[in-house]
Amino acid sequence: MTQAGSTRTSLLKQPGSVWAIAFACMVSFMGIGLVDPILPAISRALEASQSQTMLLFTSYLFITGIAMFFTSWVSGHLGVKKTLVIGLVLIVAFAALAGASSSVNEILGFRAGWGLGNALFISTALAAIVGAASGGSRQAIVLYEAALGVGMAVGPLVGGVLGNLSWRGPFFGTAVLMGIALVAILAFLKLPSGAPAPAKISIAASFKALRNPALLALSLTAVFYNFGFFILLAYTPFPLEAAAHAAGLDFGATELGLVFFGWGLALAITSVLVAPPATRKFGLRPVLFAMLGLLAALLGSMGLFHEQLTTLVILVIVAGLVLGVMNTALTEAVMEATDLPRNVASSTYSGVRFLGGAVAPAVAGPLAAALGAAAPYCLGAGAVAVSILVLALAGRRLSHIGAVHESAQEVAQDVLLGEAQ
Repeated sequence: MTQAGSTRTSLLKQPGSVWAIAFACMVSFMGIGLVDPILPAISRALEASQSQTMLLFTSYLFITGIAMFFTSWVSGHLGVKKTLVIGLVLIVAFAALAGASSSVNEILGFRAGWGLGNALFISTALAAIVGAASGGSRQAIVLYEAALGVGMAVGPLVGGVLGNLSWRGPFFGTAVLMGIALVAILAFLKLPSGAPAPAKISIAASFKALRNPALLALSLTAVFYNFGFFILLAYTPFPLEAAAHAAGLDFGATELGLVFFGWGLALAITSVLVAPPATRKFGLRPVLFAMLGLLAALLGSMGLFHEQLTTLVILVIVAGLVLGVMNTALTEAVMEATDLPRNVASSTYSGVRFLGGAVAPAVAGPLAAALGAAAPYCLGAGAVAVSILVLALAGRRLSHIGAVHESAQEVAQDVLLGEAQ
C-alpha cells in the first residue's frame, strides 16, 4: 500500500463516535456562514441598517468567545458527553427562536444564546475528537478542520437555498440539522466502561493558561487573523450585492450562497489536502507566515476591486484556499505548542480568537458608512499584518513548533498506529 493510500485509509478509519462529533461540528460551523446570504434580505425585511444586520455575527461570536473561557471548567465538572449535549440542545432551541423572531433585536438576542451553545459544543468537540480519533492528533485535527470547512461551505448554500424562500428558513433548517446531530451524539458517543471521572478544572484555568507564552502568542495571532477573516465573511455580502446591482444583475440569497459555497468548498479542500503536506514539508511557522501574507494581500485587493463583481468573487474564493491552510496550521500549532490539557488549551485559544472575530462585524458597518466601501477591507488587511508581526516577535517562544513538522517515516508511524487501533 502506498503512503498516500495508507494515510487515506487511516483518516477514514475512525470510530463511530468520531464521525458523530465530526457531523455535529459540520452543522455547528454551518451556523457561522448560514446568515451570510440572508444578511441583505434581513436588512430589507426588518428595516435594519447594514451595521445592525452585521451585529448578528457580533452577538453570536462575542458570547461564544466569552463562554469559551469557561467551557473547560464546565466539561471538567460535567464530562465531555454532557457538555456536548447541553451545547447542542441550546443551539437547537435558539436557532429555532431566531427563526421565529419579528425584529433584528430579537434575532441578536437569540444569536447570543446560540453562541453560548456553540461555545460549549465547539471547544469540547475539538478536545474530544483529538482524544478519540485514530492516527494521532494530526489525523484528528485534519478531520476537525474538514468538518469546519464543509460546514462553512454548506452553510451559505443552505442559507441561500432556504433564504430564497424566506429569511427565516435557514434558522429553522439549522435547528433541524442540529437536532439530527444531537441524536447522533446520544447514539454513537459511548464513553469507555470504567473510564475515569473527568478531571476537575479551575474556573480560572483558561485565564491562567494565557500565562503560557506560546499559547498567548498564538492566541494574539488568532485575534488579528480572525478580525480579517470575519471582515471578509460578514461584510462581503454587501459589496457583492452592490457590485451586482451596478452591473445590472439580480444578486439575491441564492447567488450569495453560491459564492460563499465556493469559498467554503475551497477552504475545506485545502484544509484536508494541502495543509498537512505543506506543514510537513515546510514547517508550521513558515506556512503560517505565508498564509497570513497572502490573506493580507487578498483583503487589500478586495478593497481595490470591491466594485468589480467578477474580480471580487474570484478573490473571495481564492481567500478560501488560503484560509483552509491557515486554519489547520494554526489549530495544529495551538494543540502542540504547550503541555496544557487539551480542553484548556482549546477553550482558551477559541475564546480569544472568537472575540477577535466579534469585533470585525461591529466595526465594518460604521467604517464603510464613514469612509467608503473599501475601508473595512483595508482595516482587515492591516489587522492581518499585525498578526504577522505578533508571530514574528514570538519567534523564540514558538521555536519548538517552527521546525519541519514530520518526516515521511513519522507520518508512516502515525498511519500504522491509527490502523492498529
